[in-house]
Order: sequence, then C-alpha cells, then structure tokens
Amino acid sequence: MHSEGYKENMILAVVVIGTLMASIDSTIVLLAFPAITSALHSNISTIIWIILIYMIVVAVFSTQFGRMGDIYGRSRMFNLGFIIFTIASFLCGIAPTDISLIAFRAVQAIGGALISSNSSAIIADTFERHRIGKAYGYTSMSWNIGALLGILLGGVITTFIGYRYIFFINVPIGIVAIFLGYRYVKDAKRVNEKIDLLGMTALGIAVALVAYAGINYSSVGLTVVNAVMALAGLVAAVCFVIIDKKVKMPTLNFSMFANKIFRNSLLASFFQGLGFMGVNFLLIMYLQGVRGYSPFYASLVLFPGYIVSGILAPYMGRYSDKYGARPIATAGILFMIVGVAYYLLVLGVSTPIYYVIIGTIITGLGGAMFWPSNNSALMANVIGELRGAASGTLRLFSSLGLIGSFIIAFVAAASAIPRSMAFAIFAGTSKVIGGIGKGFVGGMHTAFLALGLMLLLAGIFSFARGKEDRSRQLVQHIQKIAK
Repeated sequence: MHSEGYKENMILAVVVIGTLMASIDSTIVLLAFPAITSALHSNISTIIWIILIYMIVVAVFSTQFGRMGDIYGRSRMFNLGFIIFTIASFLCGIAPTDISLIAFRAVQAIGGALISSNSSAIIADTFERHRIGKAYGYTSMSWNIGALLGILLGGVITTFIGYRYIFFINVPIGIVAIFLGYRYVKDAKRVNEKIDLLGMTALGIAVALVAYAGINYSSVGLTVVNAVMALAGLVAAVCFVIIDKKVKMPTLNFSMFANKIFRNSLLASFFQGLGFMGVNFLLIMYLQGVRGYSPFYASLVLFPGYIVSGILAPYMGRYSDKYGARPIATAGILFMIVGVAYYLLVLGVSTPIYYVIIGTIITGLGGAMFWPSNNSALMANVIGELRGAASGTLRLFSSLGLIGSFIIAFVAAASAIPRSMAFAIFAGTSKVIGGIGKGFVGGMHTAFLALGLMLLLAGIFSFARGKEDRSRQLVQHIQKIAK
C-alpha cells in the first residue's frame, strides 16, 4: 500500500513538473519582448508571434495527441513531449534570427501539446474518483507557482544574464522530467484502434484556420483574407463532424458529450478561458501602457492573485472531491465575475495600484475554486479508453478560449489606439498618455463587459452540469456506453 501511494505521488510529481514547465514558459517570455526585439533586430509585430504561434500550435494538436495517447500509450506520448519540449527550448535559446525563434517555438509547442493533452488523462488513470480533485488541485497550484517563477526568473534573467537563458532554463528541468517520466509513468490499457487520419487532418485544418484568422483580425482588422480563412475553417469543422460521425474509430468520440457533466464542464472551461484570460492581458497593457510600469513591475502587481490561487487550489480540489464540482466551480466563476465588475467600476487613468492588487486576489480565489474542481469533474466522467481524447479536448477548448480572449482584449484596445501600438504596449515597449490613455481605459471597460458576459455563460454551464456523485457516476456512464 505504501509502495502504491509512493508511485502515485511520483506520477503526480512528474505531471506537476510538466505543468510547471509550461507555466513558467507562459509568463517568462512576456518580460523578454524588449530584449528579444533589440537583440534580434526585429520589430514587435513579428516578435509577438513567439506567443501567438505557441497558442495556435497547442490548440491545433491537443485533441489529436490526446487520442494518440489512447492508442499508442499515454506515457509514450507524454514522455515524448518532454523530449521535444526540452530540445526545442535549447534551440530557442540559440536561435539566431526572429523567424528561427518563432519556428523553434512552434516545435516547443508540439512538445507542450503532447504533455498537456495527456497529463489530465494520466491523473485520471492514476487516482481514484474520490481523490482526483485533490490531484488536480496540485496541478493548478503548480501552474500558479510556475507563473510566479516565470515572472521572477524572466525579470532577473533578462536584466542580468540575457534573454536566451529564459529558454535554457527549461533544459535541466526537462532532463529531470524525462528521467522521472520514463521511470514512473507507465501506460494504462491501450485502445486497439487505428488513427483517424482524415478526421485529424480536418480538425487540425479547422482549428488552425479559425485561430489564425482570429489572431490576424486582432492584428490588422477585418480583411478579405482573414474572413475567407475563418469561413474555410468553419467548412473544415463541418467536414470533420461529418467524417467522425461515420468512421468506426473517430478522433473525437461524440458519445462523451452524451454525459451532461462532461459536456457542461467542457463548455464551462471554454467560456471561463474566453472570459478570464483577456482580463489579465488588459491588466498588463493597462499597467505598462497607461501607468508606465516596466514589464517586471507590472507583473509583480499581479503576484497576489497567483499566490492566493496557488495556495488554495489543492484545498479546493479536495472539497470538490467531497462535495462535487458544481458548488465549488460555480462559486469560483462568481468570484471572477465580481473581480471583473470591480475592475470595471474602479479602474481609471490614476487609480491607486493597490486597487488592482485587491482585484487580483478576488479573481485568484475564483481560479483556485474553478480549475481543479472543473477539470476533475470532466475527467471523472469519461471511461478509460477515452481519457486521452477527453484530456486533449479539454486542452483544445481551453486553448480556443485563450485565443478568443486574446482577440477580445486586443480588438478592444484597438478601438482607442492603433493596433501596432496595442501590441507594443503589451510587450512593454510603448506607453499611452493624456487623452489617448483615457480612450484606452474606455476601450478596456467595454472589453470587461464582454469578458464578464463570457464568464456569466461559464457560470451557467458550471451550474447546469448538475449534482455529481463520483462514486456512482462513472459506473452509470460506462453502463450507458456499453448499451
């Protein structure tokens, strides 16, 4: 029994390391934009793609890699992700040009997609239903700790050592993760199926076209090109549904959506990402562009929210095991809505900074309540041979929400200032003053209204998932699928 508990803890540790690496990389790059732009003799409209390409690639491949984990083994895909991520991090560090850096970031994102699309399934394979929330609580905690470390390390490394080491830092962590992954993370029962290549291709094309069209719209406005790409992406999505409805072994098994808890948890995750991430984007732009903070000090203002969320997430995950996900996750969304409403009411050109800090604490509490409970509900209500597909689908919907939130934030900013200036403000290389600053704050308030509406939808889906009983719900679902 002691040995089994030790093995579970080591598997959780490996997943936590993977989450930590991805989280560090999500914030450490934010502080390096000015240094990278200068060192590679580039411009901010190009360098911003080191973030955008990562978001698109993860969104495109998540579902496919999750399904491949079901077929070829989750540990194999998961550990391969660590190898690719680690090698690509080194290549990013030595990249001689801006284009090569963006290309290596795309490769790094493939590794990240392999890790993230299989990690939730590995936890679901390892932990019993009544303890799964606690496990997801630790992964949520590691995400927030990683975000904190990324901010600290990004500021220190970029200032005193050089931006290339923000990528090199992943290498020793990755080597340790590779060793532990191959030692402790083993495959559960695999599915004896073939890959749905046609369905995977259609889904990948659909996600890539829609995501790129949306980001291109946020960059340059509505054009014939991005309109056609969005339309083509929607056509590809329809083709994907038609294909996967007919094939025997689909990329995305639509039977999962018959479970109300799974379906509504997935939609809650999508709308939460769509509503919440844009708030952080706008706060970074506000602190850097309107208030004149450096990227490092702007990120420090967001610290308290990460701290609160990181400390409380494991406890909230444990409560969701005991009381079910609906009350905890829905209350978390309500705290996020309160936080957005608070920003809408108090943020102005000269608002005291401690007001922003109070807001981060409110939304940080909401995040601690929502993420572990919602993820555990989703993964606890899917059968074993579909967990990889479910994990990848969760990552896909979260990534699409993130991209959509990014688009909302930048379109709102561009209603008051040029889009090129909005990107420069986000990167910390430009500021807005006087009447332009007031106009930007007005656009930000409009965005908060839209983002708050998205969070309201997330709350509705979270509550509508129904009462959950993890001790019996999975058995009922398996019996339904078997029939």
